[in-house]
Amino acid sequence: MSSGERRNPVRAAGCVLWRPALSGHGIEIALVHRPKYDDWSHPKGKRKRNESAEACALREILEETGQTCSLGARLPTVRYTVDGRPKEVEYWAARALGGTFTPNREVDRLVWLPPTAARLRLTQSRDRDLLNALTATTAG
Repeated sequence: MSSGERRNPVRAAGCVLWRPALSGHGIEIALVHRPKYDDWSHPKGKRKRNESAEACALREILEETGQTCSLGARLPTVRYTVDGRPKEVEYWAARALGGTFTPNREVDRLVWLPPTAARLRLTQSRDRDLLNALTATTAG
């Protein structure tokens, strides 16, 4: 067991954020671009001290996308290692309720894409797995 595996994991939360497609057919998925990593992912972030995973997910969605949302079905928890330290991210499906995106240092772009296009844009396979879990629970 490495020293990273013995350490407490970094705890985080996020959502696969969706909305009814503007076309009226199906859904669209929100993806964020993080310039630090030059990747496309679902919005997520680290939990603050004594913050519940649900509160963190709602806060991170608002901070990274400008959207308020309603949490839906629980999605799989994702576990991976970052800089030798384990990370555990709890996810939910979340319906966007509205808001305005403002680029910032952490997230410089937001796109809304149909699930098929979102699957192609996502950088990490673990994020594609989350999208698959969402589409299995949502009419999309």
